[in-house]
Amino acid sequence: MPDTPPRQVQRRMDDGAADLETLVDLGLAEEPPVPQYTELFLEPDIPPAEPA
Repeated sequence: MPDTPPRQVQRRMDDGAADLETLVDLGLAEEPPVPQYTELFLEPDIPPAEPA
């Protein structure tokens, strides 16, 4: 019987949200932080323009 050549392994990365959720559920990854935008953009106190 002739030897069969080894098969090439094809690995595909799937970075979908379901995979991350599964890893978080298993305790293998941490949830990504939620960005906090409160008070990031502050409006300056500018008086209203006077009509010319």
